[in-house]
Amino acid sequence: MAVRLRQQFPLEIISVDSALVYRGMDIGTAKPDVATLAAAPHRLIDIRDPEDNYSAGDFVRDALQEMRDIRDSGRIPLLVGGTMMYFRSLTKGIAKLPGADEEIRAEIDTEAARRGWDQLHADLAKIDPISAAKINANDSQRIQRALEVFRLSGRTLPEWQEEHAATGDSSEFAYFKFALLNEDRGLLHRQIEQRLQSMLGGGFLDEVSRLRNRPGLTAEAASMRSVGYRQFWAHLAGETDLETATYKALVATRQLAKRQMTWLRSESGLMSFDPLEKNCFDAISATLDRKLSQ
Repeated sequence: MAVRLRQQFPLEIISVDSALVYRGMDIGTAKPDVATLAAAPHRLIDIRDPEDNYSAGDFVRDALQEMRDIRDSGRIPLLVGGTMMYFRSLTKGIAKLPGADEEIRAEIDTEAARRGWDQLHADLAKIDPISAAKINANDSQRIQRALEVFRLSGRTLPEWQEEHAATGDSSEFAYFKFALLNEDRGLLHRQIEQRLQSMLGGGFLDEVSRLRNRPGLTAEAASMRSVGYRQFWAHLAGETDLETATYKALVATRQLAKRQMTWLRSESGLMSFDPLEKNCFDAISATLDRKLSQ
């Protein structure tokens, strides 16, 4: 859809995806292929090695720079992707939170290896029930961050967010928000399963194997906590069989899709379209045309 819109309007695509930023993670992220990227370049793809961390703050900084460059060239930024926290951080700002502490993160990782992330999620629910209610028990990265903030400061994420004003100035740009949503849950689940099987048939396991051979890359890296990579890393490490890893990846992807839809439904000023409707592209195109003419 984004590529087609770029062909019709003076748009330049910026990827809004926390996994597409990493090099070498192509199959498991469904990264656009070489031909697609040649025809319609996507900014903020392949800008980090998988050993590196990439935060919402990094994204906001990089995205704003790209947006300004596109605007100054006389074209319009088209932000495309499914990492909802990136969109929210860009349009509404980021609360000023304590910085990362590698020692505390290592302590939390050690506890998780011994007790399991579900137990750490239970710990979080006792000290920060508001955050725990928003964080899936399998979302290790967000559980770690919430616990890290509390251990560093003695205050919960909601307390920080209430006290500190968000950073950034979203008034520099006007945002038109489009969502592709289909409410047929059964169809969505079937398509997720087909997509996962296609990835496995396309060499996803070999891709994860190559990543495991990279010096310095571990299962605890932010990149390897991405859905699919985490489950098949565990399989290749001998922790689960292939059938179990595939099932866990399928469930995790369904949960991710559900969280994305929840984020979207809570977003203000959103225009939703059903991507399976025959006239979907025409409807979006006409709406965008009207918006750009205002």
